[in-house]
Amino acid sequence: MEHHTIGPVYDKDSRILILGSFPSVKSRETRFFYGHPMNRFWRVIAAVTGEETPVSVEDKKDLLIRRRIALWDVIKSCEITGSSDNSIRSVTPNDLSLIFESADIEKIFTNGRTAYKLFTKYNPNRDAVCLPSTSPANASLGLEGLIEKWSVIKDFT
Repeated sequence: MEHHTIGPVYDKDSRILILGSFPSVKSRETRFFYGHPMNRFWRVIAAVTGEETPVSVEDKKDLLIRRRIALWDVIKSCEITGSSDNSIRSVTPNDLSLIFESADIEKIFTNGRTAYKLFTKYNPNRDAVCLPSTSPANASLGLEGLIEKWSVIKDFT
């Protein structure tokens, strides 16, 4: 059983919540979200918000807070093989009320289908928009395609 050890990033001014499924092996090693250099999340967020691509964890947190983006994952703990979302079993969800009670979240987005499926399963009374995964495993879209699809968050940042 793997346990999520990365805390959520948000503050009272956060207006959108982006949820992944569970941190990859590399993210668990670096102790921050989307730590694999091939994951396109930070490049996509930077492009969509008109910011420089952040490198350090502090720069990443600053970008999120400045652009009113809350970031976390749906899963608190699970059985997972490597970083494969397809292998996720025995899920315990994170308590997202932590964010919902602190910030006026206007829109929820998920980074990929697994996060979307699990979010809607454990939060049936909340709506979310499923965006294509920024994972390198999602080869169906290049960086430009991801930026185009993810540009829907612009209205909230």
